[in-house]
Amino acid sequence: MTVRFTTSLDGTKLAYEQFGDGPPVVLAGGALTTRTAGVPLARQLAGLGLSGVVYDRRGRGDSGDTEPYAPAREGEDLAAVAAALGAGEVFAFGMSSGGLVVLEAAAHAGAALSRLVLFEPPFTGAAGELQDPVRVARLIELIGQGERSQAVAHFMAEIIGLPPQAVEGARRSPAWDDMTKIAHTLSYDTTLLGDGTLPTETLAAVRVPTLVLSSDASTPVLQDAARATARALPYGEHRAVPGAFHQVPPEDLAPVVRDFLAG
Repeated sequence: MTVRFTTSLDGTKLAYEQFGDGPPVVLAGGALTTRTAGVPLARQLAGLGLSGVVYDRRGRGDSGDTEPYAPAREGEDLAAVAAALGAGEVFAFGMSSGGLVVLEAAAHAGAALSRLVLFEPPFTGAAGELQDPVRVARLIELIGQGERSQAVAHFMAEIIGLPPQAVEGARRSPAWDDMTKIAHTLSYDTTLLGDGTLPTETLAAVRVPTLVLSSDASTPVLQDAARATARALPYGEHRAVPGAFHQVPPEDLAPVVRDFLAG
């Protein structure tokens, strides 16, 4: 597909691609991903009569990265991508911390989004597990020292809570080099999340129908967070779908997303 560019409110260049010709769904990716991670779901949505739009969040892939960082800028980025599509109706899907970007866009950035789908936004504070500021500070320290590989490993082990064997498996995967290239954006994701508690004011400001999904194989903390997020939204609903830890195959996820967006 052709890579296109648009410009956010603060002048940041944003790269995006569109798959399909139907009503667009802007896909905001989670931590340690670029727009390529959303392509399988985008293609599945295109096959169901929608169009999937993937973009590089700031600091990733082919997008720029204007300082200083602020969560509001990420909401403005998504709003800029949505506006660039020139469509009468635009939807948004947020994966993990990408869900926080979607919420920021809908609540504060004035993005014209008709319906939203969030997959496991990581508000673990809803289940009593707050984000540890000491571990976040260590992450930022490693990033500042240029220790990208250590920063990614620290994020996985100490902030996400993956077991050592899972972190070691990630180290040996072909994706490790790509993740270390964007390790600096991990500070953006932790900033977006805050202490992990539900941002009740932001959620209350989201005035469009929103589906919050969780995988039935994810941890109870993530599933509880999804349910709590849906309850706090004025027009929210929760649904658990069959999957693996923090993911659902795109071919299974796309019909659920399509059915909800169809109203």
